[in-house]
This record gives sequence, structure tokens and C-alpha cells, in this order.
Amino acid sequence: KAHGCLVDRLLESSWERHFDLGLPAAGDDHRRDLTPAHYLIFAHLRSLLAQKRPISAKICVSIRQRLIYHPTVSQPIHIFSREGSSLSEEAYVAIRSMIIRLELKPGSLISESELMAKLSFGRTPIREALRALANEKLVEVYPRRGMFVSSVDVKDLAAISEVRAVLEIKAAELAASRSTPADHAVTLALISEINEIKGLPDMAKLIGLDQRIHHHIYQCTHNEFLASSLDNYYGHALRIWFLALDQVAGLADAVIEHRTLLEAISRNDPSAAAKAMQEHIEGFETSIRKSL
Repeated sequence: KAHGCLVDRLLESSWERHFDLGLPAAGDDHRRDLTPAHYLIFAHLRSLLAQKRPISAKICVSIRQRLIYHPTVSQPIHIFSREGSSLSEEAYVAIRSMIIRLELKPGSLISESELMAKLSFGRTPIREALRALANEKLVEVYPRRGMFVSSVDVKDLAAISEVRAVLEIKAAELAASRSTPADHAVTLALISEINEIKGLPDMAKLIGLDQRIHHHIYQCTHNEFLASSLDNYYGHALRIWFLALDQVAGLADAVIEHRTLLEAISRNDPSAAAKAMQEHIEGFETSIRKSL
């Protein structure tokens, strides 16, 4: 609620004067309550301002959700997805999160009526969402049998890694060469957040940070087609990660190694960023394969 009030205050006032590269001014009364997660939102706001885009009610809701669902020790893991602007897209976001978090088990039969009751959506939004998820290969449709959550196979990991090895490396290169001042502010905030990882951090916080890092890199490409494709493949990889979560060692190390990647992006070094991303993708596949 406090975070929501902060957003309201910034949006209702001339909040652009509070920003320098996406960060709140030192004299802001709420600065002590802010985390690096908030800086991502502020950078997003400043980017909208720079583009002279209006701050609509939809954007306000989106910003509220990003603040409220930022993962902490006591909160469930939030899955990044495209922003919903219709009931169908909202249903898509909710069901996709359930599939990736394994709340809907791989290979299980999907019940439209159960989803309707659980998510409080009508039949049409649920069906449209499931069709979209089928296009992403997260749902399988069998005539006269029904819809099932896609199964997970070790072969999927190899196929996903082949695609990500190409697209993620390209994304890292583009991010290093196309990042705006607002993007750089977020990159530095994420590096600071990595530097704060100590001891045995909360699993939800680590996975949330990993998502935000990758999502930020995709956004830094300023290529929405590439970003959309990568979000899709990252979702598949994350589902496999959840499947092997209990057996995977060194989760914190896997997240910390993003520091090298982010530092390369902050230096505008495409070659170093590509190399760091390649090592990360290859290391992820090797670690997960050993656990499955």
C-alpha cells in the first residue's frame, strides 16, 4: 500500500524533476524505502517521459503490480510476462505463471472450469489464453482428449539452449551498444543488487533477480520482436530450472555471474557482453543437465 501511495504521489505531481538517470532525488522523503527494484520502475517512468508518452491508467496499474509483486523472502515468485491489457491477456499471464512455477504439473490435464474458479475469469478469456500458450508450446491440445500442460524432457533443454545461445548472445551485444542513460541506471542498480547477495539468500529473491536481469537485457536491445521471443524461451528454461531446483547447487553463484555481463553492458562493450552471456548459457545447460 505504501509503495502504491509512492507511485500515486510521483504520477500526480511533476515527478520528472525528481529524476536523474532514473534515480530519485537525494532529498526525496521516500528514498530510504526504495530498493533497486524500484529503480527499474523509475527508469521506466523516465523513459516514458523522454518518449513523451502519456502516463495512462493502464501504466499506473502495471507499475503498481511491478512494485507489489517484487519478490522478497516472504512473497511467492512472480513470473515476468507481457503486460495484460485485456481479460484474455490477464488470464494468459496468470496461467503462464502457474505453468512455469509448476503449480500446473507437466503432463497434467487442464480443467477450464477449475481455472475459471481459481482465477475468476470467464470461459472465453481462459480459452483464448490457453490457445496463446499452446502457440508457445506450454500447452498441448489433443482433439477429443482435451488440453494438457506440456511435458518437460531433457531433450527440450538442449533445443532451448540451442536457440538461446544464438538469441541471448545477440541480445547481449545489442544491449551493450544500444543502452540509453535510463537503461544504464537500471544496469548499475542491478549490479548493486548482485553485490548485496551474501550468505544463503532466499530462493525466490534469487530467481526474481535472475528474471529481472534477463528481462532488462532484452529491453535494452530496443527490439520488441527479439525481446518477445527471448521472454518466451526464457520462460521454458525457467520451468526446467524449477523442475531441477532441489538438485541444483550454486544457484547464488549462477546469479552472481551476471555481474560480469552487466558490467560489460555498462561499459558499452558488445564483445565482452556476448562472451559473458555465452558462458552463462552454456553453464546453465551443463548445471541443469547434471541435475535432471
